[in-house]
Amino acid sequence: MMKVSSNGQVSIPAEARARWKADRMLVVDMGDYVVMRPMPADPVGDLRGKYAGRGPSSDEARREARAEDADREP
Repeated sequence: MMKVSSNGQVSIPAEARARWKADRMLVVDMGDYVVMRPMPADPVGDLRGKYAGRGPSSDEARREARAEDADREP
């Protein structure tokens, strides 16, 4: 359990900070609760390749979108 300061701050226990090796946190308001996740040092770099092989490539998606647009034009 953490106490929220008058400035809206909370302290993350040292063990958790050391385990996550993070100095920045992402806070997501889910309505009736909050999720805190450690932010990687390079958030964009960490996403590279994460979704490789899932769904169409960007070139394929553009081709499909252009074909759909062409079909809609009179």
